[in-house]
Amino acid sequence: MEYLIVSLLNGTIYGLLLFMVSAGLTLIFGMMGVLNFAHASFYMLGAYFAMLGAYFAYTLQGAIGFWPAIVASPILVGLVGVAVERFFLRRVHHHGHAHELLLTFGLSFIIAELIKLFFGNFPVDYRIPSSLDFAAFHLGVSSYPFYRVFMGGIAVAMFAVIYLMLTRTRVGIVVRSAIYKPRMAEALGHNVPLVFMGVFGIGAALAGLAGAVAGAFYTTNPNMALELGVMVFVVVVVGGLGSLEGAMLASLLIGLITSFSVGIDRSLADLFAVAGARAWAEEVGGLMTLKLSSLAGTIPFALMLLILLVRPSGLMGEKE
Repeated sequence: MEYLIVSLLNGTIYGLLLFMVSAGLTLIFGMMGVLNFAHASFYMLGAYFAMLGAYFAYTLQGAIGFWPAIVASPILVGLVGVAVERFFLRRVHHHGHAHELLLTFGLSFIIAELIKLFFGNFPVDYRIPSSLDFAAFHLGVSSYPFYRVFMGGIAVAMFAVIYLMLTRTRVGIVVRSAIYKPRMAEALGHNVPLVFMGVFGIGAALAGLAGAVAGAFYTTNPNMALELGVMVFVVVVVGGLGSLEGAMLASLLIGLITSFSVGIDRSLADLFAVAGARAWAEEVGGLMTLKLSSLAGTIPFALMLLILLVRPSGLMGEKE
């Protein structure tokens, strides 16, 4: 029972972390149609000192404390996102998605190399502050860290704020009108390029917030964007490109599947043993004898493949 509860909690928190990172990517694609390959790099920038002399959560923590750093980091990452949209993406936007993808792909490598240049190719000492380093509750003989619950709470709050902003405020109406009817929005006096720049900056800031919060709990290293970036794209595809609700659903689904599968030390041979065919399954070998726990990292990609075959638009994506 304790295993089930801990796996459920860990899977939920991991899923919420995936949502924190994928929310910005979903917002950018849903509003602008830009598939930002460098989005996970903004997540990494939220935990690191980055280019242009800006100080992010890792450096700011020592100078101004953890809480101001958490607030300042996404703002600074958002400014980097604004600069990327204004001076790079806007220049290639009229060429189509391929140019945008190639540009952001190259940008992700540049950011990664700059991180290695300034901080080295090894993890940095960015830790949970002592004021948040305690147990939220106890499960049997084990304790559950409060910081995990804290990360989950921020992710839920992020979802609520974005959803309400897009569906219940004038800002959301302006943004959606700029996407679907840009000429009409311009005729009504709205600066459409400025709206796009703001959306991209907010999306980058959301990734920066995720990095600033999660970087203290997970390892902050130059490979953190690569480690999580691929999974973020899986989340966006499974949930449906541009669907915020789909991103939340897919994140939780992938988080729970990964968490539970890691602890299941069973194979297909064990399943065939019920019918008395274990010996045959072990003789066949291959997939028959692979433990589910060893396939935990592959299952989300198999899920993505299944979704693309059955429902190409994703779980909650709009059908064209």
